[in-house]
Amino acid sequence: MASEYNPYCKFTRVWIPDPDEVWKAAEITRDYKEGEPVLHLQLEDGTPLEYQVGPKSNALPFLKNPDILVGENDLTALSYLHEPAVLHNLRVRFLESNNIYTYCGIVLVAINPYEQLQIYGEEVITAYSGQNMGDMDPHIFAVAEEAYKQMARDEKNQSIIVSGESGAGKTVSAKYAMRYFATVGGSSSDANVEEKVLASNPIMEAIGNAKTTRNDNSSRFGKYIQIVFSKHYHIIGANMRTYLLEKSRVVFQAEDERNYHIFYQLCASASLPEFEDLSLASAEDFTYTSLGENIFIEGVNDAEDLRRTREAFTLLGIKESSQSSIFKIVASILHLGNVEIISERDGESCHVARKDVHLEHFCRLLGVELKQVEHWLCHRKLATASETYLKKMSSQQAQNARDALAKHIYARLFDWIVEHINRALQTSAKQHSFIGVLDIYGFETFEVNSFEQFCINYANEKLQQQFNSHVFKLEQDEYMKEEICWTRIDFYDNQPCIDLIEARLGILDLLDEECKVPKGTDQNWAQKLYKQNSSSAHFQKPRMSNTSFIIIHFADKVEYQCEGFLEKNRDTVYEEQINILKASQFPLVADLFQDKDGAASKPSKVNVRALKTVPKVPNKEHRKTVGHQFRSSLHLLMDTLNATTPHYVRCIKPNDFKEAFSFDSRRAVQQLRACGVLETIRISAAGYPSRWTYPDFFSRYRVLMKKSDFTSADKKQVCRNLLETLVKEPDMFQFGKTKIFFRAGQVAYLEKLRTDRFRSACIKIQKTVRGWLQRIRYRKIRAAAVGLQRYGRGYLARRYAELLRQNRAALICQKQYRMVRERRRYLRTRRAVVTIQAFTRGMFTRRIYWEFLLHHKAMVIQKHVRGWLQRTRYRRQRDAAVTIQCAFRRTQAKRQLKQLKIEARSAEHLKNLNTGMENKIVQLQRKMDEQSKEYRSQNEQLLSTNSALGSEVAKLQKELQVMRSHKPDGGQVVALQQEVEALQEALQEAQAQRKRMEEEHGSEKLSLAQRVEELEKENAVLKTEKDELNRRIQQQAKNSAEEASSASLQTELDQERERYQNLLKEFSRLEQRYDNLKEEMSLNKFHPGHHRNPSNQSSLESDSNYPSVSTSEVGDTEDSIQQVDEMGLEKAAMDISLFMKLQKRVRELETERKRLQLNLDKMEELAKRKGSDARRTSDVENADLAYNNLKRQELESENKKLKNDLNDLRKTIAERATQDGATGELQDSYNLLLGQLKAAGEELDARKEEVLILRTQIVSSVQQQEQSVRTEGEADGGPDGGAEPADKEEALKAYHGLSESKNGLQDWARLNEDGELGLAYQGLKRVSRLLEAQLQNQARRHRDELEALNTQIELLKDDLEKKQEHLNNISSLSPEARVEYTVQQELNRLSNENLNLKELLEKLEKNERKLKKQLRIYMKKVQELEASLAATQNRTKHELTRQVTLQRKEKDFEGMLEYVKEDEARLIKTLITDIRPGSVSATVPCLPAYILFMCIRHADYVNDDQKVVSLLTSTINAIKKVLKRNNDDFEMMSFWLANTSRLLHCLKQYSGEEAFMTQNTAKQNEHCLKNFDLAEYRQILSDLSIQIYQQLIKVAEGIIQPMIVSAMLESESIPSLAGVKPMGYRNRSSSMDTDADGPTSYTLQGLIRQLAQFNGTMRDHGMDPEIAGQVVRQLFHLINAVTLNNLLLRKDVCSWSTGMQLRYNTSQLEEWLRANNLFQSKAAATLEPIIQAAQLLQVKKKTSQDAEAICSLCTALTVQQIVKILNLYTPLNEFEERVTVSFIRNIQSNLQERNDPPQLLMDTKHTFPVLFPYTPSALSLEGMHIPASLGLDFLIRV
Repeated sequence: MASEYNPYCKFTRVWIPDPDEVWKAAEITRDYKEGEPVLHLQLEDGTPLEYQVGPKSNALPFLKNPDILVGENDLTALSYLHEPAVLHNLRVRFLESNNIYTYCGIVLVAINPYEQLQIYGEEVITAYSGQNMGDMDPHIFAVAEEAYKQMARDEKNQSIIVSGESGAGKTVSAKYAMRYFATVGGSSSDANVEEKVLASNPIMEAIGNAKTTRNDNSSRFGKYIQIVFSKHYHIIGANMRTYLLEKSRVVFQAEDERNYHIFYQLCASASLPEFEDLSLASAEDFTYTSLGENIFIEGVNDAEDLRRTREAFTLLGIKESSQSSIFKIVASILHLGNVEIISERDGESCHVARKDVHLEHFCRLLGVELKQVEHWLCHRKLATASETYLKKMSSQQAQNARDALAKHIYARLFDWIVEHINRALQTSAKQHSFIGVLDIYGFETFEVNSFEQFCINYANEKLQQQFNSHVFKLEQDEYMKEEICWTRIDFYDNQPCIDLIEARLGILDLLDEECKVPKGTDQNWAQKLYKQNSSSAHFQKPRMSNTSFIIIHFADKVEYQCEGFLEKNRDTVYEEQINILKASQFPLVADLFQDKDGAASKPSKVNVRALKTVPKVPNKEHRKTVGHQFRSSLHLLMDTLNATTPHYVRCIKPNDFKEAFSFDSRRAVQQLRACGVLETIRISAAGYPSRWTYPDFFSRYRVLMKKSDFTSADKKQVCRNLLETLVKEPDMFQFGKTKIFFRAGQVAYLEKLRTDRFRSACIKIQKTVRGWLQRIRYRKIRAAAVGLQRYGRGYLARRYAELLRQNRAALICQKQYRMVRERRRYLRTRRAVVTIQAFTRGMFTRRIYWEFLLHHKAMVIQKHVRGWLQRTRYRRQRDAAVTIQCAFRRTQAKRQLKQLKIEARSAEHLKNLNTGMENKIVQLQRKMDEQSKEYRSQNEQLLSTNSALGSEVAKLQKELQVMRSHKPDGGQVVALQQEVEALQEALQEAQAQRKRMEEEHGSEKLSLAQRVEELEKENAVLKTEKDELNRRIQQQAKNSAEEASSASLQTELDQERERYQNLLKEFSRLEQRYDNLKEEMSLNKFHPGHHRNPSNQSSLESDSNYPSVSTSEVGDTEDSIQQVDEMGLEKAAMDISLFMKLQKRVRELETERKRLQLNLDKMEELAKRKGSDARRTSDVENADLAYNNLKRQELESENKKLKNDLNDLRKTIAERATQDGATGELQDSYNLLLGQLKAAGEELDARKEEVLILRTQIVSSVQQQEQSVRTEGEADGGPDGGAEPADKEEALKAYHGLSESKNGLQDWARLNEDGELGLAYQGLKRVSRLLEAQLQNQARRHRDELEALNTQIELLKDDLEKKQEHLNNISSLSPEARVEYTVQQELNRLSNENLNLKELLEKLEKNERKLKKQLRIYMKKVQELEASLAATQNRTKHELTRQVTLQRKEKDFEGMLEYVKEDEARLIKTLITDIRPGSVSATVPCLPAYILFMCIRHADYVNDDQKVVSLLTSTINAIKKVLKRNNDDFEMMSFWLANTSRLLHCLKQYSGEEAFMTQNTAKQNEHCLKNFDLAEYRQILSDLSIQIYQQLIKVAEGIIQPMIVSAMLESESIPSLAGVKPMGYRNRSSSMDTDADGPTSYTLQGLIRQLAQFNGTMRDHGMDPEIAGQVVRQLFHLINAVTLNNLLLRKDVCSWSTGMQLRYNTSQLEEWLRANNLFQSKAAATLEPIIQAAQLLQVKKKTSQDAEAICSLCTALTVQQIVKILNLYTPLNEFEERVTVSFIRNIQSNLQERNDPPQLLMDTKHTFPVLFPYTPSALSLEGMHIPASLGLDFLIRV
């Protein structure tokens, strides 16, 4: 198969060279056959490319690794190992996953992110501590842990070699490595060596680091720090060596660079008082600091850095005077650079400017003579064999000499500081081993390379040689260990290049030789180099230059400029200038320049060879040059490294612009080639780079095996058979003892076969499944078709039958319908005809009727008209007749008159006529008057009749028209009948309503009487409601403040509890440390005889941490003042406690004065407000006054009566008790009777209250009636003029108004004939007013209380503001000052609390003394009373005639145990020291606690305070000793935690406090403590319980922590779910257990069993379920934190299958919680982060909807954790897809509003504050059984 395999086939991806990106990916579009000149490719952007291939010019391109291998933690895990694969893997990890660390075999590649990452915290150190190197993601901490572990295991010294370019992050990596060692291997003593080691970093950075164009904090020297460990692997010391300080930087900096940081730090702090004498200014004002033209670094505070540097000096023990001298020397260098040297006219001489200020400062700061310095800066000595000459220097020579002096001063100061740092880090203890951290410059090449770059590259050549040999040795050891056949690997050996530099007549020798020549020059030296080394393959001469040379290094060709080599190698400083400095008046300056060559170097106690071990030569001309010194120190370094096990860290600079997470491929490749990473890859690729263990290979590639292969139990043989079948070339793999070794590319080939097998299997599965689905679909369709046909045919048949039935039914329906239709038509026609006939006949009838009616009306009209006409005609005829008659008669009369006149002329005739004329005239006159009257009446009657008839006619015409318009058919009669009927119904309803009203009137009359009774009852209820309302108002007033701050108070309480418990933990740790130190001192300084030390002093002073019962303390404030008077002011001032107490009392009095002033102001405001309300409340006050008077009188009389009755009752009971004896039943009956009496008294008070209210109202109403009667009598003038009382009328009006509001039809007048209801209403109104007044008073009191609470809130706010100010002050301080400030605040708080407790103790003691005094008095009275009773009984006994023998009853056990004082130690030994939990497992849980409490009860019963104190003190101390002796025994911890908490509960339960007695039985309440209050001891036991709990948690965590990762992440709870990926070198690291069985692994069931064991142990010991739940919650938090931290630091477990396993494991833990009734302990909530992490691994991660779902899902994870998991997510096969960068950016944008902490990992050391809830015991002490096996027979049951 291998011969047929063609890797360059279609769709294969390859790497081709690219000038911009170095390497570019492409895909083969056509199969390549061997010998073809062109390879057809397609770039990633779709561009086709024909790649020329030739055997000589262009070889075939590199193959690209499968996507599953991209982003691996170890580069050696790649199947194809070459430069583009390495570069691509680093780029993907750096840019997409933001992983800056990657393994490359034994090398850790660290890429500088130029950004602060949260991956170096304490929790990360904890996560990496104790882990194998391949188990976690690559990290500098993993390398440090590997070195630490190999040192402890192999007992061999280790080295960590950190190298890289300037700006690559070497210093930071070395710093973090040392920080890891300081944290993991912290010193066991108080020397704090690890802090000193870390403190050396800011000092060395200040004096040895500077800003360059490539790095803002570049180390300009190399250093090797050896951290020394003891035999217990604790840090005991350190030592530092430095190499090749860049002295030229002191006097020259390139553009945009800076000098060393210390210069700028001093200039930035020049304004400080302690630096005023340095005469410094801004760094821009000094030549040596302004050459780079940029004195600032963005984000760096030089003044703050100087403060840290000074703190580090102080921590390392460098005195303030020495620090001041150091700063003076540094400042003098700055002033020296500003000294102005003026050239003379001749140009051959020069002089210093007159009165140069900077020169004066230089001389003053260094303590040298000004004139000498001024002279020798411009002159020099020339010594010959016979005489000495004085020579002037030119201006340029003088400036060079000045700069050389500045460099020399700084170099000597640098060496002095390093020497003193080493002294501070030295130790007197014996060195066991060390770990060295080498921070050295990497390979450098610039446009202009000088002596410094030559030395740096020389050192890198030596380190590369050592690195190559070490890598080859590791490969060789691995092959030999696995016993495989291998051939020697050729690797690049750079020994010829090294020989060129350091061999005899090499470059360094020729340089030293030229330096010895008096007039040697750089050009002469270059010519010698050309002549001597022209034959060397590593040396070349440039074509265009005669003053430079080229060396071919392992990394690159470098051209060096010879100019300056000799001067830098000589490092010349004039001796005259040095002699001036030697004569300095300052000791430090003089010591710097003393000749130390002759002094033998003192042997270091760290067993490290000194840097300069060159013996003194007799002639100063033979001083060692810089090159010689560097070569010697480099050889010493290599010897040290060769004697240790090296670990390599290669730092890579990703770009030259310091941009965060920006990757420049060209710069990265240059550094990878230079640092040896690619050489490691080449060596690995030359051998067998890919390695698999047999189980992993079997698990990964079992899909390639046949079914018959699985029958064999030997997996190794199965793997052999498979590989021999798959790979035909035997050289492509080797079988080792535990691993299979593959050549490069074979894993990719196997992965391709595996992928092909999966693909073919998937195709076959798809084919089979699709066929199966189609067959199922066909069967379903066929069955559906058959069913449809069957149902369709049946449906058609049923429909045809239905059609026939419908046709038959239709005929019948038609017949019937037609019949019904015709009949309905006939009936409708008939009804219509009948209706028409009826309406027609009606119409005709109505018409006839209307005609008759009209005719009738017409006839009536005609009758009346005709009558009128006839009467009119008659009258007219009559009038005419009368007129005619009158006319005729007038005519006749006239005729007659004429005749008469004629006759009258005769007297006789006149006489005859006048005889009867008078009477006749009178009659006619009368008749005429009557007729005129009758005429007038008839005329008026006629007119009225005519008008009435006219109006009647008009009315009838109008009605006729209206009726015709509305009812032309004549229906008016029907409407009128209906209206009549409606009126009749309304009349009947009105009559019924009237009857009903009358009935309701009667019932209301009855209900009023009931209402009066109800009102009386409501009066009583109102009182109770008023009381209840008052109580609720008070309760609401309390709850309003409580609820407002309940949440914050709960949070503050938890925080305070946590702080308190942390302090307890710290106290216990310090106590343990003190005991350890004490034991160590006793072991180191043992002498015979007895010496008094803290261990054999009083137990109250040594072992107990609580105050003893004492009465010699200072009393209250008055006693304090009296004590001041007695002691005198001077002595009192010396008494600090008294002074603090008085000072505190003054503060309390000042606070009380302010509070009283506020209350006074509020009272004044209330008085003003009450004055304005006085007028409105006068009636209420009068009513209250009357009520109070009556109530007082009634209560006085009632009180006297009740007192008499109560005294009689008590006397009776006392006499009966004296006669019968005080039994329990009598006591119970007495208590019952008292309770009934109390209830009756309360009921009586309520009834009296009601009676008094009613009586008050009656009296007031009577008075008002009398007053109204008097006023009315006075107004009416007598007693008869009065009426009913005004109140009665008012009451009647009120009740009438009330009745009208309820029912306006009721007659209330009849119900209130005597005015009783009015009086009752008036009384209720008064009562309501009284209640309203009381409610107003209550409201005012509530407002006052509310104002008081507001005042208290303001005070609390002030206090909170003060605390906030303190917090702000603390936050602005440095960490050390913050710690000091916090400690000071804590001391003040503890001192205040101590004073408070002392005052409380003194008050309690005073009360105790008073109570004891009263008790003695009462006891004396009782004894006298008993004596008198005994005397009376003796007198009665004398009357008996015979003797009676009394038998003593056996006393019942009262639950007390008595012991003598001498048996206390025996009791403690038996119950605490020697007891084992198993010995009392079959008895009552917590039996020792019960026994101890019963002993305490007896001591309390006999009032023996010393016995109580001694027993409790001994108990607590014994428990501490037992726990100290068994500090890793979980069972013992659990046992004593349960007993301590039970003893604490017993002290609470039987303390006599009401809060703890609510659940006690009557018998338990009788057993309460009588004499002592043990509240302080309860607090001490609570603290002890907390300490035991913390120790229990520590032991349990130590047991389960090694199990968590294996159980939760690595074990296969779901078999065959997890996949296996190729491993890298780190998975076969030498630090791992490489035995066949592998390391110890734990399963989930093992973890659950361990938790069940913990829970069962706590349950068996009787621990409170709440405490056990808190223990489980803490352990679950640890499980969650450790699991999540490992998940965040391990890429190999961030996969879908791990998420499934993890979710299953967490569900099993939740099931365990439910099964053990622990789900309510909040333990399940602690698993929420890891549950969400498991869900995050399982959900889809493609679309924006998936991103929103993830954001809503992962609420318990921080943004950093979510992004980290997404970056680490790794597919286990090709069928999964990686998470894209755009998806992760989408997640980050959606979560940017979150304010999550920047911390990545969870705090595994976080401890929840423990709470011990009060749990009383239901057991009775008198029924407690003590087994005889305990040996407590010396205890007496009482």
